[in-house]
Amino acid sequence: MFEIFFLGTSASAPAIHRGLPSCVILAGEHRFMIDCGEGTQRQLLRSGLGYKRLNKILLTHGHLDHILGLGGLISTFVHWGSIEEIEIWGGKPALDRVESLIYQVVLRDERPPIPIHLYDLRDGRMFRTKEFDVSAFPVTHRGGGNFGFIFQEFDRSPFLADKAEALGIPNNAERGKLVRGESITLADGRLITPDMVLGETIHGAKLVYVGDTGRIENLRPHVQNADALIIEATFLESEAEEAKAYGHITAHQAATLALESGVKALILNHISGRYRERDILNEARAIFPNAYVARDFDHFMLKRGGELHKIIPTPPDEEHDDE
Repeated sequence: MFEIFFLGTSASAPAIHRGLPSCVILAGEHRFMIDCGEGTQRQLLRSGLGYKRLNKILLTHGHLDHILGLGGLISTFVHWGSIEEIEIWGGKPALDRVESLIYQVVLRDERPPIPIHLYDLRDGRMFRTKEFDVSAFPVTHRGGGNFGFIFQEFDRSPFLADKAEALGIPNNAERGKLVRGESITLADGRLITPDMVLGETIHGAKLVYVGDTGRIENLRPHVQNADALIIEATFLESEAEEAKAYGHITAHQAATLALESGVKALILNHISGRYRERDILNEARAIFPNAYVARDFDHFMLKRGGELHKIIPTPPDEEHDDE
């Protein structure tokens, strides 16, 4: 299961009801922050998430509206004392800017009291646990070093304890072997195969996060069959040429990508203050009905099997003018 907390959902500059881009993904004991726009610290506190275990930061790219909040956040982390180390993942252009921000502005060439690891992203897997992995893939935006991220739970077949009991399988390490897909031989010589004690396979959830992007064609292999796709919708289709000139896409394009790639749910992000939220949503839902427009403090839960639930934001966000 993945939980998604939107901290900032605005494009380029903050709006009255929207902060600059940042999102936190909870996966078991792990927390991943994606982008860290200006003001993210306060959004973290307002959301109730706080700073605990928030030591993995993934950057979609190095534009200032996506990274400026790192200055204050890193300053807090290095003095707070409860974070043992910080991992920042991004393309080289993003890391170059972040390195300058941290060491020339925040720390002013002082040695950090905790390790700060800067990892240059490459296409492919970047993080793995027993339950899920995280991989990065290249995205086209202005400049180089732009990435999207895939959070993929592994498929799981539940262990059927009642069947194991009926077969006389002892409650020891042998059951663990069966869960891992290995056959065992009991003391009486009977061969027990995994299919004898495992239930039907439960699909592992697939969550894809795309930040700023100017193309959708190269995204299709990566978002294919995603249970939830989070992607920008900076422009409406009426300004498609302007979107292309600035390296962005429209709500229409995002919805088309979701429809043609077998995506189950679409969450639109990076919202421009020039549009009404309802217009963005209407444009997307005309093509892909299961679409949402993310607001600050929105909380979604993506369960194993691919079911997406929207949780009422806590604390409630202010009412939007256009609703």
